[in-house]
Amino acid sequence: MSKQIGIARTAVTVGGAVAFVATWSSGFLIPAVAMVDDSPLTLLVWRFAPVAVVLAIVAWTSGAARGVSRRDLGTQALIGLFAQFGYCLAVYAAIAAGIATGTVALIDAVQPLVVAVLVGPLLGLRVRGVQWAGLALGAVGVLLVVRSQFGSATAPPVAYVLPAIAMACLIVGTFVQRRSSVRTGVLLTLTIHVVLTAALLIVVAAVSGALVPPSSPSFWLAVVLTALLPTLAAYGLYWWLLRRVGITALNALLFLIAPTTALGGALLLGEALTGVTIVGFVLCGVGVAAVLVGEARSAATSRDEEDDPDDAQPIRGGSRPAR
Repeated sequence: MSKQIGIARTAVTVGGAVAFVATWSSGFLIPAVAMVDDSPLTLLVWRFAPVAVVLAIVAWTSGAARGVSRRDLGTQALIGLFAQFGYCLAVYAAIAAGIATGTVALIDAVQPLVVAVLVGPLLGLRVRGVQWAGLALGAVGVLLVVRSQFGSATAPPVAYVLPAIAMACLIVGTFVQRRSSVRTGVLLTLTIHVVLTAALLIVVAAVSGALVPPSSPSFWLAVVLTALLPTLAAYGLYWWLLRRVGITALNALLFLIAPTTALGGALLLGEALTGVTIVGFVLCGVGVAAVLVGEARSAATSRDEEDDPDDAQPIRGGSRPAR
């Protein structure tokens, strides 16, 4: 029975990971298609504002916010400020500046390497050699996937700072979440982040004169798609997977977003897709597999240590050391 439960749990995790990669990639592709005729800031505002109202009502009526302290709310607001508001604003600005979608995703994909470097000293976690190898291999794959896109974009060089800012915002938000003791549910976490982001975007759009939406059906179709896929599904799955598989494995999955985005960009926007891209796809997949295997071994080692009867003996003269 326990084996069947384990298989079912693995299947759910794999399904969630696939959905996460697909929906997160849509956050690059949908704006690139929709922003041909519409302001990126206007689309961003209306992507978040209706969802914020719905989530606030659901969280209130379901009791998800009951018993949450002001400290927890403040911490989640800080996380949302970086991981959603700062990240989305920088990504949309980068795409609007003319940077290819695969290139934006590439710069974001550097995040796993940055996290892997920082995860030890900041979180006290161990990154195995096989995980380092997988992360490096995934990085090479990502570079190959979007190599041809660097010379094809019309954006000025300074615009490439924008996706780097987006990457930094998501890293800060992730580390704040991991270092804090806040453990609000996914619904409440998403609600706080979306409501804060919507409120800040409304202010920015009102000041810049981009608040009033156009009446075109294509704009509202883009609003619905971005609200459902990258806003609700992708961010919800991000925080769910962060708790389920850990920070190293989750960031390894981000390597798959750049190839997926590049493939979508080739199909929807005519961006470059060559044989080198296919090689990059394979390297990304192998790299992610290596990281996930390393994560599984780490988890198995931790369970073995906890089940070791000798380890369970009390230590005389002091308390048992925390892991």
